[in-house]
Amino acid sequence: QVQLVESGGGLVQAGGSLRLSCTASGRTFSRYNMAWFRQAPGKEREWVGHIIWNIGSTSYADSVKGRFTISRDNAKNTVYLQMNSLKPEDTAVYYCAARGAYTTIYDSWGQGTQVTVSS
Repeated sequence: QVQLVESGGGLVQAGGSLRLSCTASGRTFSRYNMAWFRQAPGKEREWVGHIIWNIGSTSYADSVKGRFTISRDNAKNTVYLQMNSLKPEDTAVYYCAARGAYTTIYDSWGQGTQVTVSS
């Protein structure tokens, strides 16, 4: 497991942008698949997208495709979530998560960062 700390959340108007960061401890960050999830009040946690450890490919939920971009900087042990064209329905607590290169379960989670989009 790794320790994950998110930052970058805040209040933004609809149509605006935010960039979330998630910094991991440990020396093997590059071998972790990283994902972002979010949980809105009264709703279940949902997957936003992920980035694969070795080839760097990304995948996104339909609700954010074309607006959100996940990237990583292995030298900084950090994964990013660039969020553009934000909508009020993007309001949620955003979590980053990690799973090992060949595992299927995300077993490391950050504490979450609040994103609020006003209309």
